[in-house]
Amino acid sequence: MCKLFINADSQLWVSRTHSLRIDGMVTSVRIENAFWRVLEEVAERDGMNLPQMITRLYHESIDAGHDLGNFTSFLRVCAMRYLALQLSGDIPADTRVAIASLDAEGILAREPASGKPHGRAGKTTH
Repeated sequence: MCKLFINADSQLWVSRTHSLRIDGMVTSVRIENAFWRVLEEVAERDGMNLPQMITRLYHESIDAGHDLGNFTSFLRVCAMRYLALQLSGDIPADTRVAIASLDAEGILAREPASGKPHGRAGKTTH
């Protein structure tokens, strides 16, 4: 098992900083390359570049009343949820399908109360 992780491309866990402007304020986000790659794919699916998508996520999070004290962690979780929802089949692997075109309410309604996506990624073992 460990070889799958230990022998992976070490550039995946190298952190990279992106600077962007949100509401006229310049901010920097520093996360690992593996997360940037996933976030870039999410942005591309909806015809946005990375700064546009991050700004949109920021605004929508504020509108939803979320505490964004650690926005970087929120972005990491977004990336992981995207991958988990792909594994469960709720987000098609076909990157031509825009995220915005999906039935978000239906997907959320199918999730267990714990917030874990259902399917393989959300299974627990006892």
